[in-house]
Amino acid sequence: MDKRKAWRAQEQSLIVRWNAAATRQRELQTQITRQSEAGGMPAAQLLLEAERSRSEMEAVRREVARMKVQFYTGKRY
Repeated sequence: MDKRKAWRAQEQSLIVRWNAAATRQRELQTQITRQSEAGGMPAAQLLLEAERSRSEMEAVRREVARMKVQFYTGKRY
């Protein structure tokens, strides 16, 4: 039972991280699009933040994949 609570907590943490990263990614993409439409180049800092956001999403995606493997092999639940 304690393992299940820990697993649920991990899953909820991943959901929160994914939602935060996705929201941040959408906001950054909107800002980049606005700057591009205005005729200018997006700021380097903005592009760097977008890359960081993508890497965070990839890290969460890898963790989800690892959990799915654990689930399908019977190591979870």
